Amino acid sequence: MVKILFVEDDPVLQQTFTDFLKSEGYAMVSALDGLAGLKAAQTEQPNLILLDLILPKMDGFEVLQAIKADEKTRDIPVIVLTNLEGTGDVERALELGATTYLVKANYELEDILTKIKSVLPGNLAK
Repeated sequence: MVKILFVEDDPVLQQTFTDFLKSEGYAMVSALDGLAGLKAAQTEQPNLILLDLILPKMDGFEVLQAIKADEKTRDIPVIVLTNLEGTGDVERALELGATTYLVKANYELEDILTKIKSVLPGNLAK
């Protein structure tokens, strides 16, 4: 089963995404702050990470940088899912190794599911 780590500090959004993606057959791991997200990435070894940028304890840029610097986690695709729309934020996230950058307000759950499927390796995409 494909395991997705969702690092998001909004508990309502966290639950909505978790419920939706579980209903689509994905195993979900949740983290409500950046530090917990980084630890979960290292211990859970998910197939994909959904990462917010505005997070307590450690922001998403720091989490992304640490994930990509760690030999155990560097190959995990990371979809940045945030409300930061600045060009500089997008460029910085992509330079740090994000696979895709999505602005939450611009996408429905089904659109995000399509992006998840397009990012997962062929043998994992459903």
